[in-house]
Amino acid sequence: MQPHQFYRDAYQTDLTSSVVSADENRLVLSDTLFYPHGGGQPGDTGYLTVNGQTIEIVDTRYSKDRSRIEHHLADALVLDIGTPVTVTLNWARRYRHMRMHTCLHLLCHIIKDPVTGGNVGADLSRAEFDLTSPLDKQELEDQLNAIIQQGADVTTEWLPESILDERPDLVRTMSVQPPRGHGDIRMVRIAGLDYQPCGGTHLKNISEVGQVRVPSIKSKGKQNKRINIELVD
Repeated sequence: MQPHQFYRDAYQTDLTSSVVSADENRLVLSDTLFYPHGGGQPGDTGYLTVNGQTIEIVDTRYSKDRSRIEHHLADALVLDIGTPVTVTLNWARRYRHMRMHTCLHLLCHIIKDPVTGGNVGADLSRAEFDLTSPLDKQELEDQLNAIIQQGADVTTEWLPESILDERPDLVRTMSVQPPRGHGDIRMVRIAGLDYQPCGGTHLKNISEVGQVRVPSIKSKGKQNKRINIELVD
């Protein structure tokens, strides 16, 4: 099965697709560029245009069995199967998520300890690590910005899920494992810096992250530390 458009081109902002199913305010399309909530990254928002009518898309989620991507509409809508529609991203929000998510991968390059959690937000993102040594907030911020300024290409590839058995070290997260039984595993590589399975949307080059700030490092257990990240602009 070919990956959805948000994997083929994370920078595309609008797409003409067709209705597969419509159930009140949940809409499934033949293809979409809207990322569904998962892996700590929120579902995309935006709007739908059909028959001259525009309706807000307030969230995007997988169905319970993860077989479909459901667009949650602000208003109920009755549409026939096959009806052509155009979906348009809230690009400003999505792009901030891409910058944030890519930056969290850079934290994984700097901090080699296991990841215990994480969350992507447009205004504030966080990653949690089971630290074996203390961190200096300003030093970490300086390291991140220096790496971002240098730049590095971000690429993806799909590998058989058996790679997770062959290379268990590729999975950095302690609490969440990549989903199995749904086909190949998507790997994200930041050249020379980071390589791990990830289903989120990312930048083409880390230089696009821009300047970041580390507003706080909070204790969430004896060794578990939460590192918060903000975009400067």
